[in-house]
Amino acid sequence: MDKTIVVRAERLVKHAVFHKYIKRYVKYKAHDEQNSCQIGDKVLIIESRPLSRDKRWRMLKILGKAK
Repeated sequence: MDKTIVVRAERLVKHAVFHKYIKRYVKYKAHDEQNSCQIGDKVLIIESRPLSRDKRWRMLKILGKAK
């Protein structure tokens, strides 16, 4: 997958019965034109036109590099 990154978005959901917060994840495939992302980077993505069967997002900028 050249020029493609997989971004994991995390959100907290409250359990209906136990009222405990649970982490839920969604994965998005995004287009990275310069191949500048590394594993662990925090990035900002925006919605775009369909670029392939799975890619509907583009990477706008890198917010933080991985350690």
